[in-house]
Amino acid sequence: MAEKQEKKVTPRSQDFAGWYNDVILRAELADYSPVRGCIVFRPDGFAIWEALRDELDRRIKRTGARNAYFPLFIPQSFIAKEAEHVEGFSPELAVVTHGGGKELEEPLIVRPTSETIINHMFAQWIHSHRDLPLMVNQWCNVVRWEMRTRMFLRTTEFLWQEGHTAHATQAEAEAETLLMLDVYRNFGEEILAIPLLWGRKSAAERFAGAVETYTVEGLMGDGRALQCGTSHFLGQNFARAFNIRYLDDNNELQFAWQTSWGVSTRLLGALVMVHGDDQGLRLPPRVAPIQAVIVPIWRKAEERDQVLGAARSCLAPLERAGIRAYLDAREGLTPGFKFNDWEMRGVPVRIEIGPRDVAAGSVIMARRDIASKEAKVTASIGDLPAATNRLLDEIQTNLLTQARAAMAAQTRSFDDYEALRRQMEGEGGGGLAEIHWCEDPVCETRIREETRATCRAIPLNQQGTRGPCIVCGREGGRAFFAKAY
Repeated sequence: MAEKQEKKVTPRSQDFAGWYNDVILRAELADYSPVRGCIVFRPDGFAIWEALRDELDRRIKRTGARNAYFPLFIPQSFIAKEAEHVEGFSPELAVVTHGGGKELEEPLIVRPTSETIINHMFAQWIHSHRDLPLMVNQWCNVVRWEMRTRMFLRTTEFLWQEGHTAHATQAEAEAETLLMLDVYRNFGEEILAIPLLWGRKSAAERFAGAVETYTVEGLMGDGRALQCGTSHFLGQNFARAFNIRYLDDNNELQFAWQTSWGVSTRLLGALVMVHGDDQGLRLPPRVAPIQAVIVPIWRKAEERDQVLGAARSCLAPLERAGIRAYLDAREGLTPGFKFNDWEMRGVPVRIEIGPRDVAAGSVIMARRDIASKEAKVTASIGDLPAATNRLLDEIQTNLLTQARAAMAAQTRSFDDYEALRRQMEGEGGGGLAEIHWCEDPVCETRIREETRATCRAIPLNQQGTRGPCIVCGREGGRAFFAKAY
């Protein structure tokens, strides 16, 4: 049988960045576009985004937010209204100066985030305390002019959701901020099988215009951290800039209290870097476009129809059971090639069926999450849907267990600054460093400049955990530092 030759993936341990790009291209998640810094989402990559988007959308709506859509273009004057905001985003802005062959009276900003235009509309919609809380979420694309790009992790254009809420009290807004942080944490662990560190950001890492930024952080396979989602308590900063006021119970005008929160398509990069191996992707079943692939195997021409017929009879019950299944009936390719192809694409379960299996009324099921003889089990054709669902649940749980173990192995506590420096200078990303830090920006700057590690999260529960700052020796709380994407 003739089959196309594929170059091998760069070993993960040899060149993590090369491995990452190879897997994305070979697994056909995305491809480079002719526009610098932008990528094309291929069907499998977009299907993963759709699966996580749909599940997260359900969870967001359960909090009371409703979906809306706001324009891609934002008047330049809107961006300038909130000083910290414009300062934080000005280097990344894409500006439209001409339209319809004419110079525009006011330049338009291509949306880097929607705080300004949404808050302009909030000012039109909010008048009384009865209009609060106002909670909207938007699924859209945004543009940030990046100088150094990497597929999924940092691109000029990317997809995301951004939630924006307005409340009558500070307490309500702060509660909403922490609620969404919890939504993201549970979603990451339950659906993406990615263990997450969570806490608040330092002032230097805070979202431009926010009072506090809270984060969920994952640790990638190379020991570097990735910010997987953020939730911002905006206080009244944007309400004052955009005059979002309401009449309270005493008929007095008050400024609203606000939040914003979001995740993006960088979650696809996290899936690759947390779960992938030298054979390619290993997708958690809950977001896998194909959860189970059936590979029919025959050697003789007279076996073909019998095996294919049995394979087709396996497909329909799987689909009726709600399993995203696919029959690989491609001609001219060996079973070995197909096995490697589906392993590269990260399909959680492979179902093999040959003449002997047909005669025995059974199939061989191979699981993608483990590489050993235990990866294959036998199941009867009659019990196949139930057996597949059980295996998918086991794989989902096991991928999270493996990722937690990997994260724990790369998380270390330091009380000596030189030891921290040596760890970050060693091979790999350096992992997560738990330290005591006084939260002085001077100490933070020294750590960043000398180790390239940044503050990823300051845990919310700091009771009984204070100690001498690793830099200056003054009393400080716990914090996690790491090199990051």
